[in-house]
Formats: sequence, structure tokens, C-alpha cells
Amino acid sequence: MTDTQRSTPLLGEHQVLKAKLVPYAGYQMPIQYPTGIQAEHQAVRQAAGLFDVSHMGEVYVDGSDALELVQTVAVNDASTLEVGQAQYSAMCADDGTVVDDLLVYRVDESRYLLVVNASNRDEDVAWIRKHGKGMKAKVHDRSDETGLVALQGPLAQQILAPLTDLELDDVGFYRFAFGRVMGVESLVARTGYTGEDGFEVYHPADRSVDVWRGILDQGKDDGLIPAGLGARDSLRLEVGYPLYGNDLDREHTALESALGWVVKLDKRKGFVGREALAKQKEEGVPRRLTGIRLTERGFPRPGYPVVVDGQEVGTVTSGTMSPTLGVGIGLARLPTELAAPDTEVAVRIRNRDVPAVVQRPPFYKDGSLRR
Repeated sequence: MTDTQRSTPLLGEHQVLKAKLVPYAGYQMPIQYPTGIQAEHQAVRQAAGLFDVSHMGEVYVDGSDALELVQTVAVNDASTLEVGQAQYSAMCADDGTVVDDLLVYRVDESRYLLVVNASNRDEDVAWIRKHGKGMKAKVHDRSDETGLVALQGPLAQQILAPLTDLELDDVGFYRFAFGRVMGVESLVARTGYTGEDGFEVYHPADRSVDVWRGILDQGKDDGLIPAGLGARDSLRLEVGYPLYGNDLDREHTALESALGWVVKLDKRKGFVGREALAKQKEEGVPRRLTGIRLTERGFPRPGYPVVVDGQEVGTVTSGTMSPTLGVGIGLARLPTELAAPDTEVAVRIRNRDVPAVVQRPPFYKDGSLRR
């Protein structure tokens, strides 16, 4: 590990479990365990998997102008959130391109938790503080003191219930509550990145090992296994969730990146990038991020060209061979006129144009996710 790489509080646990560690977003992270990506993926679809996601950034915004600041930097409408509710959102630059995607949690009347991507954490904190100047709102980066694990899969509630004093039936989709997990004060949210039911457990970083070991031990007879970044990527792709740096970036707007559903142009408080996005919506979005499914065998990878009649028309931004469906799937950026469902395209793989069809995600629709 280089001097510039951070480590999560669970690095030692991953080493004991003989995980394959790789540099990711400035952290040393497990990409897979000896069980392998396929087994970890199927465990989440059929039983449960436990992910270390402590690399994510946790930024608290509090004060009388906390909502105003969140409304300024985020495109979704946080004024609709109840205390104990979360929403998916994004931060945009003035030109409408995506600074980051994030989760916004309303902790209380004047406090919000913004969960941002690890690769953008320092820039995001600076961005939020920049736009909060002059407001009565304080921005606190609590990332280093916060541990986070994600328990995902159809048996997640069954596994977690004996370990917490919370009534998990009362924690609905994109809702959260404060309680104890393994005796550790935690924020437990019914959120995730896999398309399955599950919980993300935020807790003090110095208690991460207790929480991790306790959940793994509780779930071992139910088929729970630790899962790494490899399975996390294939799981999120099967349900079409975007990844910053692949599918979202500063080169394309939120509307071009399939985030139009969270862009609330009519919310009372304007936000950074609103004018550019409103103009693009009025004039027409030239390219769109959409899903593609190969109709012949092939493995689409990021950067592969998407072609029509032999001519390059777009690029695969994320791709994999779906472990559940057994076909190549991916996200790709295409001209709007080619982004309609059932449009026939091809992906150029090793000089061969493999037939594919445009399909709006999710590709996998049989998950246990409770909405």
C-alpha cells in the first residue's frame, strides 16, 4: 500500500479472509474473496452478502440554512424529505455536468447527511463549503470517523434483526433509523446498490470490526458471505445503477446521464446547473445513457465502441457478463435517436461487431428489493 492510499477500518479483516486487495478511489479495497466474484454475486441474489463500503464519504450539513445549502448544491428536492427519509440525488456544475451522485438523508429538522463517492470526497466537501459561504450552515466531513457496511440480499433482514434493537419492519425503503447493532450506536438505512433488499449500517469507525464480525457470524448459517467490489459492480449493473467515473462525469450533463428523474427544475430553490439543464431540456438532449444487452455471446467492457452499420455511434461506459442472466449487459452513451428501447446496435469486441439491442434497465427484475 502506498503512502497516499487510505485504508478502511476493516483492512485487517480482509487480509485475514485472504481477500484480493486492489487500489480503489484512494483506498486499498477487496475486489473479491477466495469464494470468487460469481459466488459472491449469487450469494447476494439468493441469500446475503456483506460489503465493506467504509470508503464512502459522510458529510453532515447542519444549521438554520442547512436545507438551503442542500437545495443549492443538489438537483433533487430535499424539501420533500421527512426526518428519517433519504433520497438519491446529484450535484452539478454550472454547465449541468455531474460533479457527483449522492444520497441525502434528513437527520432532523436542521441536519442532513450527504453520502458521497470516495473518489470525489475531498472535492465534494470543498464544493459544498464553497456554495455555503454566507449561509448559516456548517459542513462537517465525518468520513474518517465513520464505518459503513452494507448487508444486501433477500435474507438481510432475517440476519440483522437479532443483532439490533430496531424494529426493521418499520424501516421502509429509503428510510433510516438510529439504534444499536451489536451494541454499537448506528444509523441503519434500508438502502443499497444491488437491487436486493438490505441495509447500510453507519457506525463509529473504531467499532467496525465488532459490527463486521457480528453480522458475518450471525449470518453464516443463512449463506451470508463477505463480498467485494467485483460482485458489487456486477450486481449494480444488472439493475442499471450508474457508477461515477464510468457512467457519470464532468463531460456529460445530468440529463445526458439518465438522471433526469432526480432533476427537479421546478423546485422553489434554484440549484447549481439549473439554467444549463433547463436550456438543454428545452433544446433537446443530444445523447443519452441507456442500457444495452448483447444478443450473441460476448463480454462488453468500458470503452468498447457501440456501432450501427459498421459506424461507431457511441461507447460502452460499464459492461459485464451478467452472472444471473448469462448474457452480456452494459450501459452506453448513444445519440438520442438511437437510445430508444429495442433499437438494434452492436458492440465491437476484438474487431467483431457483436449484435446487441437497447434495453432500459433494470436488466434483472426479480430482486427482493422492497419499495
